[in-house]
Amino acid sequence: MISVTELRKGVTFEMDGELYRVLDYQHHKPGRGNAVIRTRLRNLRSGATIDRTFQSGDRVQDVRLDHRTVQYLYNDGEFYHFMDVETYEQPILSADVLGDAAKYLVDGLTVELISYGSEPIEVELPVTVDMRVTETEAAIKGDTATGATKDAVTETGLVVKVPLFVAEGDVIRVDTRTGEYLTRV
Repeated sequence: MISVTELRKGVTFEMDGELYRVLDYQHHKPGRGNAVIRTRLRNLRSGATIDRTFQSGDRVQDVRLDHRTVQYLYNDGEFYHFMDVETYEQPILSADVLGDAAKYLVDGLTVELISYGSEPIEVELPVTVDMRVTETEAAIKGDTATGATKDAVTETGLVVKVPLFVAEGDVIRVDTRTGEYLTRV
């Protein structure tokens, strides 16, 4: 058990039989009475976000999460297949577990698989991913005076705003935290 005053952004704990990760944390001490801890939590199993207020003396159950390095292999249409780089086991994850991270998975990408016991919770992507552009509009000469952008579709189906000079077949670097174009590789 840990005190709610020890909660910080990114901490995972168990409450009411569910796993939660702290997204936002505010410690508020009114002039009189006990301190109040306001948190925004994400349920790791359902993906739902809730706001929860704790009193300063409350306690929650801390959890031990396992981190394994896995490599993305392929998607069979329904499930995503990975391979543990140390044991060569092949965990299979559904799109529900991956969420938005599925848009950044390219063949051979190495990610961190976070699990609670034997239950996979989520994957932690690298900060940047290199992706091939499969579809984009052609640039028209003279349109570059104002730093204009256009939409580009990557090999995974992710749509990214890119500068006009990016063409089909180019490899671009995308920030996985924001989904923004960084540079052409």
